[in-house]
Amino acid sequence: MSEQFQPTGVFEPTEHPHRRLNVLTGDWVLVSPHRAKRPWQGQVEAADEQQLPAYDAHCYLCPSNHRVSGEQNPQYQGPFVFQNDFAALNQQTPAHHSNVDDLLVLQAEQGLSRVICYSPDHSKTLPELALPEIVQVIKLWTAQYQELGQSHRWVQIFENKGAINGCSNPHPHGQIWASHGVPTLPAREDDKQRQYYQQHQRNLLQSYVALELQDRSRIVDENADWLVVVPYWASWPFETLLLPKMAVQRLEQLTEAQQLSLAEILQALTSRYDNLFQCSFPYSMGWHAAPYAIPSVSAAAAKSVSAAATDNDISHWLLHAHFYPPLLRSASVKKFMVGYEMLAETQRDMTPEQAAERLRALSSRHYKTSGENLAQSSTESCR
Repeated sequence: MSEQFQPTGVFEPTEHPHRRLNVLTGDWVLVSPHRAKRPWQGQVEAADEQQLPAYDAHCYLCPSNHRVSGEQNPQYQGPFVFQNDFAALNQQTPAHHSNVDDLLVLQAEQGLSRVICYSPDHSKTLPELALPEIVQVIKLWTAQYQELGQSHRWVQIFENKGAINGCSNPHPHGQIWASHGVPTLPAREDDKQRQYYQQHQRNLLQSYVALELQDRSRIVDENADWLVVVPYWASWPFETLLLPKMAVQRLEQLTEAQQLSLAEILQALTSRYDNLFQCSFPYSMGWHAAPYAIPSVSAAAAKSVSAAATDNDISHWLLHAHFYPPLLRSASVKKFMVGYEMLAETQRDMTPEQAAERLRALSSRHYKTSGENLAQSSTESCR
């Protein structure tokens, strides 16, 4: 006979399992804070202790070097963008759409992929750049949105930082993929923001910013224009969401002052990340801006685009950036999205409020320049 358990006591979110709704996607996240106490005897990653040179003659991304394609990089002095030599999307893809019994559905996708080098310095990641250099990266992101938004409905700017997170080259760089269709996750965000706006007559993320500014338990950093929080529905251990305090839907709308304040908070956040375990903290990050007016597409492709996706009203959108770092306990222990996460729903081992408290307590000055010993313990440092 199965044993029956009856709930007892008072619910405490820092001790008891519970689920939180991601209002941007509609997905639920299982939070199991008591599991953070379990011993770890699983895989330990090799700590990245490389001391990189400012220039690497064998790097495909360094100035003046030749890439695999044979193309030679210019002797660039600031951020540099070029067409990806191994592009995931192609402008020459023929238009095609097929559907067999609503079971075998295929749609050709056209687009392009680019690489953006943040700096000619091979050794410096984003938090180690000077503020004017980060501003130049933001300006190039903005220029890419302005250009590619003329002919593509979705422009995805992102960065995979660190070999543990799939980065194939240590030179500080990100990527830009532009497509005629809106990919799955931003399409969900578009739908959820639109639904909230229609139901409540106010912007979802602007309302969320106001709530977080009032609650403050999940705030990591803020300045006059920007807010960084561990979102209430965070999946990854030290996931953060970067949000504007003003009503902007795209990077192109930022003033020069807002670009500078964005550079400041990007530097502060990524420095806090590196300071957590005193290592070059890996993450995947990316901007989500409002989709652009749908470009000219074939009649077949247009059939797969929802009515909402063709609506050019973007008042329901708020520009934001997601940061998804994989590290959990130390520089060498990461969170694995396997098992229950693959087959049921995402699960995390500490509350977002606990994660925000740890990040907030760290210095916003990078440990390499501050001269401080910021490691939480010798076992948590990768040095």
